[in-house]
Amino acid sequence: MKKLIALLFAITLVFNMVHAQTDPKAKLILAEVSKKYRSYNIIKADFSFTVESKQNNLKQTEKGTIYAQTNSKKYKVTMTERDLISDGKVQWTYLKNEEEVQLNNVDHAEDALNPANVFTIFEKGYKYIYNGERKSGSKVYQMIDLSPLDTKKSYFKIRLSIDKATRQLANVVIFDKNSSTYTYTINAFTPNAKVSESTFTFNAKNHPGVEIVDLR
Repeated sequence: MKKLIALLFAITLVFNMVHAQTDPKAKLILAEVSKKYRSYNIIKADFSFTVESKQNNLKQTEKGTIYAQTNSKKYKVTMTERDLISDGKVQWTYLKNEEEVQLNNVDHAEDALNPANVFTIFEKGYKYIYNGERKSGSKVYQMIDLSPLDTKKSYFKIRLSIDKATRQLANVVIFDKNSSTYTYTINAFTPNAKVSESTFTFNAKNHPGVEIVDLR
């Protein structure tokens, strides 16, 4: 009997994993979100970013703006205390209060988390499942959970809230293995924003006295 129960449990677990990876409703919704997003050239989005750690009794929220070129790894994120800028090869982290800029190579892994792919993070490297609808005021959001195929990732789940009417990403919650959560809430979205190519590089001449720290 114990062996039978264990076998049934194993079969159920495998079925659930396969179902989660190929959930047809989630797949259809995500395909529509991706298609719409990639139809734009450069997007601008105003967002709120909240870090919450129950372990450390911490909750902090920042607001910012992101500019992202949809079919590349180019982006710029501006926040109160720091900016993140990338030309697709190098990322500059500008720490404003410290007058310091840190240089790092961009992580080219397909499922790497970065501001440029937050709108399409679900395209590769994840299994996914549809978790129904949630109403908030006059809007209806479709909920989808992603789980990374690489179990060595520092996070174990990403929850997406997608506006059912516009097929746009409204909220992203990343669940870390250390019990912390990282929440991105999109407050305003502008498709095909008009910005110059220089937006995606850091020009030290515009910041005299800033210290450059190369961590590559």
